[in-house]
Amino acid sequence: MTDERLARWHKVVFEKDLTLLHELLDENVEFHSPTVWSPKQGREITAYILAMVIDIFQSFEYHREWLNPNDFALEFSATVGDKKVKGIDLIRWNEAGKIIHFEVMMRPINGLNSLFEKMTERLHSAGFIS
Repeated sequence: MTDERLARWHKVVFEKDLTLLHELLDENVEFHSPTVWSPKQGREITAYILAMVIDIFQSFEYHREWLNPNDFALEFSATVGDKKVKGIDLIRWNEAGKIIHFEVMMRPINGLNSLFEKMTERLHSAGFIS
């Protein structure tokens, strides 16, 4: 099951399969962004944010992956504009194969700030923030 989950997640990220993204997210998924303090709750906002980040990140690569039966830690690198970033995706799955918790940690601050600016513009335009 673990390999299947990872393969499906890679399909979301590398093939930009947003239909599969929606299928993988539990209805009550909790999303923790490195750009905001409080977590976001629910499939719709989480899918929107992840799709946005998949679009913003360029030259995205996973380097190392630590897998337990229901918890993944995936180390990545990407560029945001002209800034290089490194980070970790922490993904928790339930027994039904749905993502119930997703947390992103990222550095350095200048890359994170660039991501925050791009995300804020898009979230504002979509009406998620005022």
